[in-house]
Amino acid sequence: MYGIVGQRIPPLKLNFIKGIVAIAFLVLTILFTRESLPISAPMPILLLCLSGVIGISWGDTAFLRAINYLGARRVLLIGTLSPALTAIAANIVLQEQLNIRAWCGILLTILGVAWVITERVPNTSNDSPKHLWVGVGFGLLAAITNAIATVISRAAFTTGSVTPLWAALLRLSAAELILLAWILFPKRQPAEFLYPYWQSRRVVFVTCFAAFCGTYLGIWLQQTAIKLTAAGIASTLLQTSPLFVIPIAVAMGEKVTWRAIAGVIMAIIGIGLLFYLK
Repeated sequence: MYGIVGQRIPPLKLNFIKGIVAIAFLVLTILFTRESLPISAPMPILLLCLSGVIGISWGDTAFLRAINYLGARRVLLIGTLSPALTAIAANIVLQEQLNIRAWCGILLTILGVAWVITERVPNTSNDSPKHLWVGVGFGLLAAITNAIATVISRAAFTTGSVTPLWAALLRLSAAELILLAWILFPKRQPAEFLYPYWQSRRVVFVTCFAAFCGTYLGIWLQQTAIKLTAAGIASTLLQTSPLFVIPIAVAMGEKVTWRAIAGVIMAIIGIGLLFYLK
């Protein structure tokens, strides 16, 4: 969905807009659940804000820009580097040591996802060397910032009692402030920022729906996973989203190849190893 609207809205502004939509849903959810924010320990709050700046304002903007250069499949493939980077960083910073079974599970899951993503599809993108390398650069930046942000979030959860819902709101709010400053730094006319993109109802619907699913629910559930399990394992599970495209494709009557099915089975075995750790 972000690949669709990304052709109409620049990545930086799209990242800002989806964040605003998600914040509105998060605030409504907090009002409904009446969850309170523990303010006795400021360090977890500061860490979550830092995580949001790195992972959302920098990382998501790089991710959206990479999609415009490479397409979703290639960017998701580069993103499979993130779990290994996260596990290594968590081992160094948080002393979260994973045994051989966990590493095997991470490897199998990443290989399964990569096997699905790299299946040949009709290519309509610009494959000039410069175009590809710029896209790869943004994709790597997204993977690295994602890993760093995940470890920082995990550190916040291990040092405080912030709930995943509040963590999502804090991360998004901090990121939105940086994105707003980033957008306004080069002087732009308000009409350029607000008006042209909303002439299409389809753009409005797709943007809001993507923000609800991918940003509001996605970041909330992401923070829940990071709170409840090791950073490397959480990051691995968060990279399995391409696998869920397979049953959707089947339901829509599309042909699914044996290669895709094999990749899903491989990833499921890897995920099984991760859960077997418990």
